[in-house]
Amino acid sequence: MDIRDIFALAPVIPVLIIERLADAVPLARALCAGGLPVLEVTMRTPVALDAIRAMRDAVPEAVVGVGTLTRPADFAAAEAAGAQFGVSPGLTPELVAAAHQATFPLLPGVMTPSEVIAARLAGFSALKLFPASQAGGLGMLKALASPFGDVLFCPTGGISYETAPEFLALPNVACVGGSWLAPAKLLNAGDWAGIEALARQAAALRL
Repeated sequence: MDIRDIFALAPVIPVLIIERLADAVPLARALCAGGLPVLEVTMRTPVALDAIRAMRDAVPEAVVGVGTLTRPADFAAAEAAGAQFGVSPGLTPELVAAAHQATFPLLPGVMTPSEVIAARLAGFSALKLFPASQAGGLGMLKALASPFGDVLFCPTGGISYETAPEFLALPNVACVGGSWLAPAKLLNAGDWAGIEALARQAAALRL
């Protein structure tokens, strides 16, 4: 699958910060059961790569990616863990080179028109607007639509269930990234039914 194929699987990609490895599998099962099979596990905790391995082994219906790729070495580590796609908060020549060597597709982050141009020149036409709210949100995406008609975006950062429909209504937005699907309160309580309910609610945004 390429990034556009992954975009088409669900209207929301949960952005996950997993502190406890034991949470990985039940979290993936809950999100998939709620209709959100595409999962981004951010490399912000020591257990992130092990969480990806666990999800891939136990939840085959999930499409598990790795987020917060910021160094070329991250790509090799993510690949070894079984990541099926990667996400970066920005894009540099070094990350472009690493992405072209990786076996999984990359969703690179951009914030400005110049960064969109650089990403397109590097061969990327599916991009993450990040951080979406600080980058101008809806107004920025509308402004980018005309000069970059071939680009699809997954805005991420500051988006909530309440604001997601406005983003998803834009023709150049394929999906959104959201951290509200796995709040710390529910994770800490092991409330997988509550997380599944949030996922089901988010999955219905496409309807």
